[in-house]
Amino acid sequence: MSTRKLALICFPGAPNLPLFAAEARGFFETFGLEVCLSTTPSSSWQARELMNGSFHIAGTAFDNVVAYCRGDGAADLGGEADFFAFMGATRIELALTAAPGIERIDQLRGQTLGMDALNTGFAFVLYDLLERAGLAREDYQMTAVGATPQRLQALLEGQCVATLTIEPFTAQARAHGCSVLATSSETYAHYQGGVFAARRSWATANADTLVAFIRAYLMGLRWCLDERNRDAAGAILGSRMPQIRTELIPRVLDKLLDARTGLTPEAMLDSAGVAQVLALRNRFASASAPGTAALPDELARYVDLDYYHRALNLTPP
Repeated sequence: MSTRKLALICFPGAPNLPLFAAEARGFFETFGLEVCLSTTPSSSWQARELMNGSFHIAGTAFDNVVAYCRGDGAADLGGEADFFAFMGATRIELALTAAPGIERIDQLRGQTLGMDALNTGFAFVLYDLLERAGLAREDYQMTAVGATPQRLQALLEGQCVATLTIEPFTAQARAHGCSVLATSSETYAHYQGGVFAARRSWATANADTLVAFIRAYLMGLRWCLDERNRDAAGAILGSRMPQIRTELIPRVLDKLLDARTGLTPEAMLDSAGVAQVLALRNRFASASAPGTAALPDELARYVDLDYYHRALNLTPP
């Protein structure tokens, strides 16, 4: 069987563990795949690189898929995006993390907060958490910093006083004395955080490769979620993300392996979580993308689970 090369672009973070495990355990090889995983410095860069074909699959926020399909993305892609989500990934816990000395959200009034893009991804979660605590958009300043590692660095260097973090960066921030003021998992009963996405044109032309990737990823995910493999999974995570201090790995795994705050069993899309993402975008997008409107039956614009369902019926060759 010939080997098919696949280029992935994901955000840095512990949610990539099933990919790390699929590579380490030979699951990609089982399905004839040679996977090259890269991490992105920002959502804008990721979208451009996916659009121009430098990468085939993206691990990204579901809201990013929605934003670019609606034409509201932060980056100019030079054409209409045909992105779609083909599989879930994580519910993900987004933590509103503040610099040492800040213990309440109202202390953020008049301060500068850092995010990736200001109108895509998880930005609307941040706006909602702040609004629930009584802060309107005019009560603080926002600056675009980049993905979570860059945001954590900006926070620790004083370029911003608060941001959203995911694991392992939340645990690292706590270790530096930062405070977590609120989390998405405490605020929303459901939230579709991360998904895997591709261009429809690429998927149509490479359906067998995409199905093979889904199957191999699911093998990696199931292996990670098996409690018997916890120590081995922690070792893989530590080897692939050496910046995580050894003593923090158990805390990171606790969050990552909990379906309420981390990886989604069977990588299923949560319909209620999808609805929450769309509700936040429909509520906040007008401030950054005037005229944006939702359509009653628009979910098919963003999601196609046909490849996922095909993968569930396959066995290794």
